[in-house]
Amino acid sequence: MVTGSLLSFTGHCFLQRIHGIRCCSGSCNNGDNYKRELETKTPQVLKLTVSGVTELLRLFSLSNKDRLDTEIYRDGTEEVSVSSIDEVVRILESDYENAYFVTGIFTSAIYTEDCIFEDPTIKFQGTQLYARNLKLLVPFFDRPSISLRSIEKGVDSNTNFVLATWQLRTYLKFPWKPLILIDGRTLYELDDKFKIVKHVESWNVSALQAIGQIFSWSSWNLRD
Repeated sequence: MVTGSLLSFTGHCFLQRIHGIRCCSGSCNNGDNYKRELETKTPQVLKLTVSGVTELLRLFSLSNKDRLDTEIYRDGTEEVSVSSIDEVVRILESDYENAYFVTGIFTSAIYTEDCIFEDPTIKFQGTQLYARNLKLLVPFFDRPSISLRSIEKGVDSNTNFVLATWQLRTYLKFPWKPLILIDGRTLYELDDKFKIVKHVESWNVSALQAIGQIFSWSSWNLRD
C-alpha cells in the first residue's frame, strides 16, 4: 500500500491549501510473526494521526467522489472467476505489471468487498475505500515505479496466501522533489473461494523513516 504515510503528508498539504507459514519455496517467515512484527513497530499515536489525516483528505475530496468511483471500477467491472491460488498469483503479477500501487489500476474482483488492508501506519476495511485511497495519491507521484522482486504461494493453518516482495520508487510533486524509495512485502491472505480477505504490508524502514523520506531533499537533477 504505502498509502498510509503518503496520505498523511499529502493530506496535510491538501488541508493547508484548504482543500508457522509454509511457502512453496520454503523461504517465507511465519505469518503470525509477520503480523505481530507489523503491529509492534509503529507508535500508536502515529497510526491514529495517519488515520485521522487520511479521513480528512477523503472528506475534502467528496466533490470528486463520482469521478473517483467511475475510475476505480472502470477496470474492475468484469467479473473475474478464480478457482486456484495459481490464478490469483497470475492476476497479481499482472496488477504489479500495471504498477497498481502508483496507478490505482488493479483487479478489485479478486478481493472481497470487506477485505482488510494494513500497512505499518494504517489499517482499514473495504476494497472500494482502498481503491479510492490509491486514486487520491496518483496526482502526487512523479516518475513512479513498482518493481516486483518475487511472488510466492503457501499455506498457513490451512489458509492459502500469496507473499510478494517489491520495491517502490517515486518522486513526489512537492517543491523539494522528495524521493520515496521503499523495499517491502505484501501478504495476501485468501478465503476458501480464493478471494483476498487480507492485504498486509511491511517495509524495510520504519513508519517514521518512511515519513522522513517525504521531508528529504532529493538530487532531482540526477536522472538515473
